[in-house]
Amino acid sequence: MHGSKQLSQHDWDSDSDVVTEKKTRLKKPRLFKVIFHNDNYTTMEFVVQILEQVFHKSPAESAQIMLRVHNHGSGVAGIYPREVAETKLETTIALARREGHPLMVTMEPE
Repeated sequence: MHGSKQLSQHDWDSDSDVVTEKKTRLKKPRLFKVIFHNDNYTTMEFVVQILEQVFHKSPAESAQIMLRVHNHGSGVAGIYPREVAETKLETTIALARREGHPLMVTMEPE
């Protein structure tokens, strides 16, 4: 076979030179603030205990958040994805009620 040309894979797939890139943008999950509200009955010690145990805050950070709640009427305990925020809110309220505290905790979009 004199003079025959060997065809490469490239000759068969002429469309392979076209590269299309599809970008997929993932939306970050919406975050929610868990907010403690001041009342005249829940003890400061209980609020600090909850912040340490449920929200995994350091003793210093827990005291700082508790003082903000006490002095300003409310304070953000943390910012989380919706499911985490809901769980922490429900856990906090359940623990507060079990101990006889009327602590009010809410959540709102960041």
